[in-house]
Amino acid sequence: MKTKHIFEIAKALLLARSKQTLVAAIGVAFSVAFFISLLGFMEGLNTLLDGLVLNRTPHIRLFNEIKPAALQPLHLDSTYKDYHPFISSIKPASARKEVYGVERIVQKLNTDKRVYGWAPKATVQVFYNLGNIELNGVIHGIDAEQEARLFNFKDYVFEGNHLELESRPNSIVLGRGLANKMRAKKGDIIQVSTIQEERFSLKVIGFFQSGMQEIDKVQSYVSLATCQKLLGKPSNYITEVQIKLNEMDEAPYVSKEYEHLFGVSAEDIQTANAQFETGSNARTIISFAVGIVLLIVAGFGIYNILNMMIYEKMDTIAILKATGFSGLDVKKIFIAISLSIGIAGSFAGVLLGLIFSLLIDVIPFDSMAVPGVDTYPVDYGIQYYSIAVLFAVATTYFAGWFPARKASSVDPVEIIRGK
Repeated sequence: MKTKHIFEIAKALLLARSKQTLVAAIGVAFSVAFFISLLGFMEGLNTLLDGLVLNRTPHIRLFNEIKPAALQPLHLDSTYKDYHPFISSIKPASARKEVYGVERIVQKLNTDKRVYGWAPKATVQVFYNLGNIELNGVIHGIDAEQEARLFNFKDYVFEGNHLELESRPNSIVLGRGLANKMRAKKGDIIQVSTIQEERFSLKVIGFFQSGMQEIDKVQSYVSLATCQKLLGKPSNYITEVQIKLNEMDEAPYVSKEYEHLFGVSAEDIQTANAQFETGSNARTIISFAVGIVLLIVAGFGIYNILNMMIYEKMDTIAILKATGFSGLDVKKIFIAISLSIGIAGSFAGVLLGLIFSLLIDVIPFDSMAVPGVDTYPVDYGIQYYSIAVLFAVATTYFAGWFPARKASSVDPVEIIRGK
C-alpha cells in the first residue's frame, strides 16, 4: 500500500511543478537526441572514410621488397667475427621485383580455410604522352573479376564496364583526375611510354574514382596480361599477391606466417592503414565525450530542480515523516520523480534522435572526392540508442539520489517547530 502512495505523492509533486518538470524532461530529451544523432553521423562518416581505403586494401600483401641484404660479405669473413663493422651507403643487390614461387603460394592460398580469396597484381611505371608533355603515372595490371569480388573495384568505375579489361586487349580504365588532365573520353586511344622507352597504344574503356584525388591523377588499370605485355614479361609475372581473409583481425599473424613460409615480404592491413584506425578512434572518442557531457548537463538541471523542490516542500516532507513515512520512503519519492523525468525524456529523445538522423540522412552531399555518395552518411546502430537511454537514466538517477538523501534526513520536529 505504501508503495502506491509513494508513486501518488511523486506524481503530485511533479504536477505541482509542471513547468520545471517539462523543462528538465526536454533537457534530457535533447541531450539524448543529440547524443544519438551525433554518434550515428560520426560513425557513418567513419565507415565512409575508412571504406574508401580499407575496402580497396587487401588484408595481406605479398611482394618482393627491394632492400639491401642483411648479411653483407664482411659478415662472412670469420676474421672480423669479434668486431663491430660499420658499413654505410649499402645498396641493394640486383634483384627481381616479381614474387617468387607463385605456384606454391597459390596452392597454399587455395587450401587455407582462413583465406576468403586472392588476386594477382602487377605494376608498371609509365609516362602518359600528352602531345609534347609526358605525365608521370602508374598502371596496375589486375584480374578485374577478382578485384571486383574482393575489393569492390566495380563500385569505383563510374563509367564503363570493368570486365571489358579482360575481354578487350590493350584497354585501360583511367583515373578521373588523369582523364580530366588528358581530356580523354571513352573510346579514345592514348599513348603511354614505359621507362624502357617502349610506347604502346591503349583504348580507354572507362574511368574510375577512388575518392583520393592525388591517386586518381596518376593511377590507371589494365588487365594483367596487358600489364605483362607493357613490361615485356611472361604470363606468370606478378609483383604482388593480394589476399583477403575471412577475419581481418587475423591479418597480422597470418602475414608473419606467410612471410616466413614463402620467403617474401608481407604487409598486413593494420600496419598499412594504422593512421585511419587512429583517426576513427579519435573521432569516436570525441563524439562520445560531447554526448556524455550533454547528458551530464541535463542531469545537473534535474539536480537543481529537485534541490529547489526540497526547499519549497519542507513542510510536505515534515508532514510525511510525521505521519509514518520513513526517511527511506521520502528518498524513494524523490528518486521516483527523478527517474520519471529521465525515462520520459529518454524515450522522447530516442524518437527525436531518430528524426534528427533521418534529416541528416537526406541532406545532399555532393563531393568529387567521394564517389557514389549522394547524402551524408548515418549509422542507425541500435547500440547508440541503448547507450543514450542507459546513460541518461543513470545520470538522472544520481541527479535525484543526492537531493533525495538530503530530503530523507530532514527532521520533521525542527521543521514544524520553525513554523
